[in-house]
Amino acid sequence: MNQLPAPFSEYDRTALTKDALKKGFLDNLYFMLGKFPSVATHTDYYLALAYTVRDRMLHRWISTASTYTDQGARTVCYLSAEFLMGPHLGNNLINMGIYGEAREMVEELGLDLDELMAREEEPGLGNGGLGRLAACFIDSMATLEVPSIGYGIRYEFGIFEQTIVNGWQVEKTDKWLKYGNPWEIARPEWTQEIKLGGHTERYTDEEGRLRIRWVPAKIVNGIPYDTPILGYNNNTGNTLRLWKSEAPESFDFETFNRGDYYGAVNKKVISENISKVLYPNDEQMSGKELRLEQQYFFVSCSLRDMLRILQQQKLPLSRFHEKYAVQLNDTHPAIAVAELMRLLVDEYLLSWEDAWDITQRTFAYTNHTLLPEALEQWPLSLFEKVLPRHLEIIYEINDRFLEEVRMRFFGDEARVARLSLINEGGSRYVRMAHLACVGSHAINGVAELHSELLKQDVLKDFYELWPEKFQNKTNGVTPRRWMVLSNPKLSHLISEQIGCEWVCDLDQLSKLEPLAEDAGFRKAWWEVKRANKEQFSRFIVNRTGVLVDPDSMFDFQVKRIHEYKRQHLSVLHIIALYRQLKDNPNMDIPPRTFLFGGKAAPGYHMAKRIIKLITSVGDIINRDPGIRDQIKVVFVPNFNVTTGQKIYPAADLSEQISTAGKEASGTGNMKFSMNGALTIGTLDGANVEIREEVGAENFFLFGLTTEEVYRLKAEGYRPYDYYQNNAQLKDVIDLIQHGFFSHGNGELFKDLIDALLYHDPYCLFADFASYVECQQTVSEAFRDRDQWTRMSILNAARTGKFSSDRSIQQYCDDIWKVQPVPITLMT
Repeated sequence: MNQLPAPFSEYDRTALTKDALKKGFLDNLYFMLGKFPSVATHTDYYLALAYTVRDRMLHRWISTASTYTDQGARTVCYLSAEFLMGPHLGNNLINMGIYGEAREMVEELGLDLDELMAREEEPGLGNGGLGRLAACFIDSMATLEVPSIGYGIRYEFGIFEQTIVNGWQVEKTDKWLKYGNPWEIARPEWTQEIKLGGHTERYTDEEGRLRIRWVPAKIVNGIPYDTPILGYNNNTGNTLRLWKSEAPESFDFETFNRGDYYGAVNKKVISENISKVLYPNDEQMSGKELRLEQQYFFVSCSLRDMLRILQQQKLPLSRFHEKYAVQLNDTHPAIAVAELMRLLVDEYLLSWEDAWDITQRTFAYTNHTLLPEALEQWPLSLFEKVLPRHLEIIYEINDRFLEEVRMRFFGDEARVARLSLINEGGSRYVRMAHLACVGSHAINGVAELHSELLKQDVLKDFYELWPEKFQNKTNGVTPRRWMVLSNPKLSHLISEQIGCEWVCDLDQLSKLEPLAEDAGFRKAWWEVKRANKEQFSRFIVNRTGVLVDPDSMFDFQVKRIHEYKRQHLSVLHIIALYRQLKDNPNMDIPPRTFLFGGKAAPGYHMAKRIIKLITSVGDIINRDPGIRDQIKVVFVPNFNVTTGQKIYPAADLSEQISTAGKEASGTGNMKFSMNGALTIGTLDGANVEIREEVGAENFFLFGLTTEEVYRLKAEGYRPYDYYQNNAQLKDVIDLIQHGFFSHGNGELFKDLIDALLYHDPYCLFADFASYVECQQTVSEAFRDRDQWTRMSILNAARTGKFSSDRSIQQYCDDIWKVQPVPITLMT
């Protein structure tokens, strides 16, 4: 490639033709990056292409912002501590409709688009499903032309990069910003000043009213960084606005001149810690303090930004709730309820009653968990240290709220205690989920089962108080990333048969159902799956060194490593199968490759042991010549969005085996299913709805139901009895206990095995026999390739419900009351 920029025309900068893209690409290489072809690296070429695409995105983005401003459009503000966006380049090319033109353009220059896309550092600004859901949702909002802003934190270091060393997880720093981020634009002119710590003072204002002033211990600045979020096949460009923390004065000359060189920059270091890292380890009180500061920081910045926009559009404060629908994505942003009250009462001098009316009509709350320990609570002493004024406001909210409860449920002080925003049992805590429930006009779960369990258990008292607030909004995923971008071969096959409208109307996939009976289409479908598996096999050998057979069943379990997700139940089945093959080397089973992926929280000892167990079992099985490669076990390191885009298209079987009643929804299950994988799973989370949609005959069901789990626990679950009474389970556990998979070290997995034998809170032993039996059914089904392919087609054809477009439309209709705003490009 030896070309230099052609003469530049202002119109080339927004044109979408191949020639215009080429001119822009060479122009950006030369003028933005200061490189010419003979010295440019592939990273330079990626950046040049990214800036070329961004130029065209800005036309849509600015046109959108101008339209929203002129119309004063009602806007969804999605507050989330996580946005796990994944790489931007491929998705933006798809949504702008120029993927093919870009590929041809770079090929004409002697480059490969896949190689350039691989150079993009993935921004790991999320831990898993919560952040990925937020990313899918803002994609759908733009596609549905819904005015929206995603608000979060611009973490300098995101979720750690996972490597596996001697079978153990090792965390490495995620340096996603090392080459800069071409997709974002800094907006220092919209910096917000945020207070932290200190104390409050009472004073009387000019009109003789008692007021409260917050005197902070420190102030940090929040700098917004904006990323355009494009809709598919339209002109909408919404905004993801992430906040970076900085010190108001980054360098103290006076301190420096006294010779205190560290002290001169100390304030800068302390202030920047707030947006330094995703989810600091909060085992120590200092980690808890930083995490609370993070949550307040981004929430306060965001609410202040909304007030700025309100003023810019010359709208009165009394219409704040009409201008904005603010969604709290789990409890992390729940402090927004107290912060909006503080802003309205303390800074804008509204009465408490008027401020509370605006606040309740502004917020809606999505709950994402059924695990009580995941419902955030902050020690009262810590809360008072970091947010003294907010604690006073929460006390006032609580007093008024509990007065309502006492009138409604006269004499029921136990209920009053359960509903209180302050947990008074032992150490006192602020209950953030309770604050979100009280301060929101709508509360929703994320799958039908999850929403019912919220009403029956986790938020039962709130449901009995305000049943009208509760709704279900089953999660969904965007087909643009998880089919069109991730699985181009399958997307092309589908579009050949039913057209392209399915990309933004996933219900159209139902047109594939009759084709499941077409032998020619089944053959083409299987060939696409086989090609994807071959491609993934090459990726696996490059990443792990393990050779896998693309004709074997690819059996995946990829998700955050957690005991309730029960990756170790899958391992117990693998060991049982291995034991059978050792006892009967001639046993005929369909070859199967068990593939795991996922990260364990750095401080989660048991989850790290599960990873070590997986890798240890794989190390033995993969080296045993007596198995004849009939089974393989592979742990895919550093599972993230990029890796997921390779995994979902290659899967034959999706393992969704969490304990019934523990998973809120799950979205990986949806991605697998819409790419034609069959599911083995419990009746947990969205599995229930997937099974209803695809048909019970196309879903491998096992295990206890939620009601049966509750009953088993109530009657006194004794996992040791299952160990004693199931010879196969006993053999499996004994192999682990006696050190067969740990070079004779029986202590290595003792904690993990003891937890199962004597506690087993997630009922692995109770579900083991059912799981093993169901896996035998899976193996028999896989033998009939034609029937398996038919089931695969029907799984994909019946996943229309699980598009995030459907989820967002329901939020718009039922909670946000927001209308689409079509965009005409500025000329």
